[in-house]
Amino acid sequence: MRKLALPFMFAVALNSQVSFAQESQPAPKQPSSFAGTDSPEALREHVPVLPAVRVKYWNIDPAVGYGMKDFGNGVYALSDNGWQSAFLVTDAGVIVFDAPASYGKHIPEAVAKVTNKPIKMLIYSHLHKDHIGGSVAFKNIPGLQIIALDTVSDFLKEMNDPNRLIPTETFKTSKTINLGGKTVELTRHNYHSNEGDLFIYVPEAKFLMAVDSVTSGYVPFQDFDLSTNFHQYLKMFDEILAYKFDNFIGGHLTDTGTRKDVEITKEYTNDVYQTVKRIHNGLNERAFDAEIAKTIGPDNEFLIFKALLDKVTRDSVAELEPRWINRLAGVDVWLPSHVRAALIYVRWDDKE
Repeated sequence: MRKLALPFMFAVALNSQVSFAQESQPAPKQPSSFAGTDSPEALREHVPVLPAVRVKYWNIDPAVGYGMKDFGNGVYALSDNGWQSAFLVTDAGVIVFDAPASYGKHIPEAVAKVTNKPIKMLIYSHLHKDHIGGSVAFKNIPGLQIIALDTVSDFLKEMNDPNRLIPTETFKTSKTINLGGKTVELTRHNYHSNEGDLFIYVPEAKFLMAVDSVTSGYVPFQDFDLSTNFHQYLKMFDEILAYKFDNFIGGHLTDTGTRKDVEITKEYTNDVYQTVKRIHNGLNERAFDAEIAKTIGPDNEFLIFKALLDKVTRDSVAELEPRWINRLAGVDVWLPSHVRAALIYVRWDDKE
């Protein structure tokens, strides 16, 4: 079958699944009372968070809206059970890693609880406002250095968002910071956002921060963490595991991670990719197209093509979900989007 190449068709083709027998009826369909993922009935059908994950929720002080953990060697992690960040205390001052919009305004007070050293630097892992939209709280810190990738800085200058302060120092690929007897290694990667992502590594503490990569106990967020480059995303896990780390922050949800969390998310991602590839490449497209055309006619090529993509998605989800539903939280929530993200890669970018 021809590989259609109109960009907007991809979104149309993957947006939703339909019953083709119903679509061919001339009268418009009436939505089910359960239609829509925000209906109470539909929401109740989702699997609750796994007990093994729920028990690791942080105890959040409602008065301040965040919790804090000491990882040792000057590294402290912060979380509100939705977002995560960290900071490093050195003899010469404090380096903050990200300032989430949800609790960023509280980071200076969190730092003050453990040290009287001034905040010297703020490092952006990437440009998304949920992770750095609280940086405005650092606006009046004298002499503050804000460090980010050059492409992140260019984007923020164009956006002119008052909640995301413009970086004062940029770099292209890698940078090593030495401050007060501590080292921070920054390395550019391209697994997530178009403008690039940083691995933030503190070797003395064996601490690694790679935001929007791995979420301890959960499957990745929608579309494999909104990845704009699934090819690089598949490489990301080995890039993370190449570091020597004991504690890991992926930037989201209810617990910090370990090497085991990275390994199981790698296993899940590769299972999705290989399953989608096998099912897609094993489908007889000509026979499938001919069968669908019996119902809707041969002239609606978008709908015929959508039927093909929907079948691969349905078959892949049906095979994968039983393998993972009791191993990671959120499988029934985001697996269909993961399959669609892998399908785009398999059909248009991958080798046969």
